[in-house]
Amino acid sequence: MRFFKVFLASLLAFVVFTIICFIVLTVMIGRALTTEKVNISPNGVLVLETGQVYKEQKLVNPIGALLRDEPGEVPGLYQTIRLIGNAATDDNIKGIYLKVNGNPNGFASTEELRDALLRFRKSGKFVVAYGEVMEQSAYYLATAADKLYLNPKGALDFTGFSSQLTFLKGTLEKLEIKPEIFYCGKFKSATEPLRETQMTEANRVQTTQFLGELYSNFLTGVGKARHIDTAALHGYANENLIQEPADALKYKLVDGLKYDDEIVAELQGKTGIKSDEKVNLVSLGRYNNSTTLSDGSGDNKIALIYAQGDIVGGESERDNIIASENYIREIRKARQDKEVKAILFRVNSGGGSALASEVIWRELSLAKKVKPVVVSMGDYAASGGYYISCMADSIFAEPNTLTGSIGVFGVMFNMQDFFKNKLGVTFDGVKTAQYADLGSVGRPLTEGEKRFIQNGVDSTYASFKSRVVAGRKLDAAIVDSIAQGRVWSGVEAQKLGLVDRIGGITEALACAARLAKLSEYRLSEYPEVKDPLSKLMKTVGADVSTHMVKKELGVNYELYQQIKEVQAMHGDIQARMPFKYSF
Repeated sequence: MRFFKVFLASLLAFVVFTIICFIVLTVMIGRALTTEKVNISPNGVLVLETGQVYKEQKLVNPIGALLRDEPGEVPGLYQTIRLIGNAATDDNIKGIYLKVNGNPNGFASTEELRDALLRFRKSGKFVVAYGEVMEQSAYYLATAADKLYLNPKGALDFTGFSSQLTFLKGTLEKLEIKPEIFYCGKFKSATEPLRETQMTEANRVQTTQFLGELYSNFLTGVGKARHIDTAALHGYANENLIQEPADALKYKLVDGLKYDDEIVAELQGKTGIKSDEKVNLVSLGRYNNSTTLSDGSGDNKIALIYAQGDIVGGESERDNIIASENYIREIRKARQDKEVKAILFRVNSGGGSALASEVIWRELSLAKKVKPVVVSMGDYAASGGYYISCMADSIFAEPNTLTGSIGVFGVMFNMQDFFKNKLGVTFDGVKTAQYADLGSVGRPLTEGEKRFIQNGVDSTYASFKSRVVAGRKLDAAIVDSIAQGRVWSGVEAQKLGLVDRIGGITEALACAARLAKLSEYRLSEYPEVKDPLSKLMKTVGADVSTHMVKKELGVNYELYQQIKEVQAMHGDIQARMPFKYSF
């Protein structure tokens, strides 16, 4: 009896302690995430970091806010662009200090940020960039500065672009896992890592072309900013002439070699303060908390719907996932809102489920019948990402957006030998119809089943092409010739009619306003950002598990992610780009 009394007392104490901790944690989170407006004192220098990840939509960062070492709200890409624009007319901001420290963002996102910095410079304010080690994508962003400095003992990578794919066929063979692959389009290379040990000739051709176009855009941008002929820049890379910081200075890729204290001295001079005074450096997060960006005026609205990540069926609570049911609700909400006069659909996706793409396409098509729909493409709007874009009244892409990839595939995995020979597991069962167990990993497909699946892939491919024909008003034969799963750059896509204009989200928004004949409007963003407390609960578990896996696998973590993506493809017809390219 005494044992139960002690046990119940201990249990009650634990429950009370848990409740108190929960309340305290909630209060702490509430305080940490309180976005109290802060005042920016005169002579401020806005600090931007090339190493910051700029997602399409702002993110609530409860863990960072709780620990007080990161802002509670991380501005999204377009929000950052607007903040840079606001700083151009803010009397308390004298210039921008760009800290060059890597660049995890894609080419199109970098292009939009770079354009925003170039527009900022037109205000007459300065942009100073400095870094110790500059990779090419970070350097490209840094060339928007009017003064660009490298550490005297640092490094600048200027060696050209490359693309390397990882092939899993040998791994699957060793594991005795047999992928059964079905696809349409000779360039549809997403399944190559499962069926080949090296790139096919078709994939090599398409990758060579779009990689060359991305590189050409890079050289053109750098050449214009640094006043160097692009042929000379190509020679620098081809001959690997930039090996030391002194080489970067010699060939005019940078304006000087300086240490951090010398950069501080330059910023002091540019802001007109004394050498013993501290430079008023303003972080992006702090500036965001000090600034109220105008969402416009009037009764009319333009809905800006962000769609970033893999396209999947059903619902999802995860960030950066385009779940079909979630997006049906968001698009329908914008369609049925009479105050919303146009929709700007921001797509940054390499695709995913073909069925989910069709479902989202349908909802956007219904919206287009009652109001203009404009698409702005980010780093990727390919395969399923293009599927959900092709019906728009107007499509904008950056020159280095990767798009197209009009093709589909399906993968089934026969794991019978793996289970039997590696694990000692066998399968048996009964069924009421011949094809009741179609899709089982415990046996190979029959020839009849293979025909069924290929027919499904062919039918989905035909539907995809028909959506492009109708949406882009192109001849079916033309669409067939530029489809085939081929990936195109934004520049080439415009020439082919897959894209209407080259430009970013700012230009696309102006187009949506023109189509809706709006001289003034308010901007309404979808989907709604999730509340901080529920996000914290989900983030903690996800962050811990991800950290543990990364720590255990080290450099093999990307391969692990690729294998997980392969597993997720089983049995679902995909409209997906080849595995993510790394340049």
